[in-house]
Amino acid sequence: MVAAGAAGAALLPLAGALPSARAADAGPAFEHGVASGDPLPEGVLLWTRVTPEPGASPGSGKGAPVEVGWEVAEDRAFTRPVAHGTVRAEAASDHTVKADVRGLRPATTYFFRFTVGKTHSPTGRTRTAPAEGAEVAALRLGVVSCANYEGGYFASYRHLAAREDLDAVLHLGDYLYEYGHGEYPTGDAVVRTVQPTHEIVSAADYRIRHGHYKSDPDLQAMHAAHPLIAIWDDHEFADNAWSGGAANHDPAAEGDWARRMAAAKQAYFEWLPVRPSTAGSTFRKLRFGKLAELHLLDLRSFRDAQAEVGDGKDIDDPDRTLTGRRQLDWLKQGLARSTARWKLVGNPVMISQVAFGSVPAKFLGPLAECLGVPREGLAVNTDQWDGYTDDRHELLAHLRDSRVTDTVFLTGDIHMNWANEVPLRAADYPEEPPVATEFVITSVTSDNLDDTLHVAPDTLSGIAEAAVRAANRHVRWVDMDSHGFGVLEVTSAQAQMDYFILSDKTDPDATATLRRSYRTTSGSQRVERSYRPVG
Repeated sequence: MVAAGAAGAALLPLAGALPSARAADAGPAFEHGVASGDPLPEGVLLWTRVTPEPGASPGSGKGAPVEVGWEVAEDRAFTRPVAHGTVRAEAASDHTVKADVRGLRPATTYFFRFTVGKTHSPTGRTRTAPAEGAEVAALRLGVVSCANYEGGYFASYRHLAAREDLDAVLHLGDYLYEYGHGEYPTGDAVVRTVQPTHEIVSAADYRIRHGHYKSDPDLQAMHAAHPLIAIWDDHEFADNAWSGGAANHDPAAEGDWARRMAAAKQAYFEWLPVRPSTAGSTFRKLRFGKLAELHLLDLRSFRDAQAEVGDGKDIDDPDRTLTGRRQLDWLKQGLARSTARWKLVGNPVMISQVAFGSVPAKFLGPLAECLGVPREGLAVNTDQWDGYTDDRHELLAHLRDSRVTDTVFLTGDIHMNWANEVPLRAADYPEEPPVATEFVITSVTSDNLDDTLHVAPDTLSGIAEAAVRAANRHVRWVDMDSHGFGVLEVTSAQAQMDYFILSDKTDPDATATLRRSYRTTSGSQRVERSYRPVG
């Protein structure tokens, strides 16, 4: 009925549901909360970390092995149990554990908890996916990206945790950031202090950082309320990471990149309820009945180094890759063979072509800082698919030639909201129809245009937004100032994204309001504004 496996290492104490300090004679505790993820029709992955004894903080290597029980029930009081088992928390995995539970019913809400002795963890709620051949009326996902601890509070997670209508939360990357205290954001823009205070490089560093994030009560609440579906982007490693290095990695001072990347991946899989693919990556696929199939990408492990802005020869070089050959072939085949109505792609960086040539000069520097590209000669963001045009053209031409319809890219990374139609060639739009659509979600807290300009939202950004839309007719909407989250609802007729924005990312009690809604109707590959929220 059940399969269970031990997880990996981690660091740091947990958040709100439990105190961060304990009496010296206290026994094991669950200081980092609970989580679930990667829902299947018959199962789900459960996660927690045990603090085995006082002083056994993340990354410390302290603490004896601990036998941890887990149980799943149909009710929060656990009077109707359906599965149980044990896993072992050990110092080698930093006392993190996972239970890969199987034998559950499709499309069903369950409750789960862990136990050490007489100590129970907080209770989590999770939900399995619909059966592959099932008719599904709707799929609803919370969508988030780019959560910098020092940039503000995680109110977006709190608002998602409060919703009971979500099937899962999709995290599109930059779950955490690698910078040291005060490095990003800088100066008086720092809202709170992250641990460790130096830039994270070693396995212990990454574990401590993961643990510190999971000490946040809003993050804990989201994990306890909904299963997580997550992919990584660059900051889980270092800024603008690629297979052989990163912009924010100095081999002379910080050592071998391969060792750092391996340490970051180890901590990631230890701390998050994510099943790694056979390649030790996050590219994988989840199915939601006949309605939707979700392909999840890893656009850091296999990519070549970013080209210089303006270097068209490198940008268009067919020997350079963003995805890697294996992943691109897997994605193309999966999209062409899918029998689901909607083909969703969890996509860390924007696939839509974007030119910035008409943006007024005073905005180029701040936009470059948000987008992570050089300040002069700004034409494309070479960290996105714009910097790897051969991969993009091959994929989009495949959608056109194979007549794959209803493909929706779900994207994070650039700290802005976008609603885009995706043409094969932007220069031919709108004469040639788009082959897909894309919804880009802004950051939870990471700096965007108003933060970088040090102005109030919606004061100066309208000029830049209008210029971007004028130069890119396939961009139906862009919002450069907001922080928040999205709620995606997929039905047989349409896929709609509701864009919610926070009142103030520096306020732990920030409210969230619906900014706009955009949808694409089945068979259209077009984006239009909707005036009916999905919630």
